[in-house]
Amino acid sequence: KMPSSIPEADRRHRASAAFSLSFLSLVFSITAFSSSYWCEGTRKVAKPFCKGDSKGDLCIRFNSPDGNSSQAVQYIWETGDDKFVEKKFHAGIWYSCEEMINEEGEKCRSFISLTPASDRGVLWLSIVAELLYVVLLLIGNILMSVEICYYSSVIDGLKINAFSAVVTVLAGLLGMVAHMMYTTVFQMTVNLGPEDWRPHTWDYGWSYG
Repeated sequence: KMPSSIPEADRRHRASAAFSLSFLSLVFSITAFSSSYWCEGTRKVAKPFCKGDSKGDLCIRFNSPDGNSSQAVQYIWETGDDKFVEKKFHAGIWYSCEEMINEEGEKCRSFISLTPASDRGVLWLSIVAELLYVVLLLIGNILMSVEICYYSSVIDGLKINAFSAVVTVLAGLLGMVAHMMYTTVFQMTVNLGPEDWRPHTWDYGWSYG
């Protein structure tokens, strides 16, 4: 006959494994929520005029000595895509950043300020849903930790496990809804947002999932 402590030990091992996975999910969701890598892509912008001794393919230079003077009449002989350069950008719920031309670092702006006024309500709903998603994941983690430390009754432990599973499923549904609303707002911002922000190409980033 097997010792009665083995089923209890197995249950605690399963609960510990579930808690570990749920905790990792919570950490990843908080990291993604605070990041700006929900969407990544490029933005096509006109090359600036070269300043001073600037060289390279990221600016436009003329042969005349005063060709780069702001007071001189400047003629652009380049055609097609030669006049443009692609800047990488990434955006999240809170802010959007793009690389600087001929400079190191990035320029960041609030994504909420870029969103069309008519779509900001949907964006705030997405933020609220994402916050509830994180809160429910946290509640699920707390319940799982209680299950691990709860020794009184196997039945009570199963009840806690079932309730934490329901909470985790609700969190997943809220997360999907939040992501769908953000995607809708991002696409509307691509079409109707400021001219100096609209991306040329974009795709989902690592923190979107």
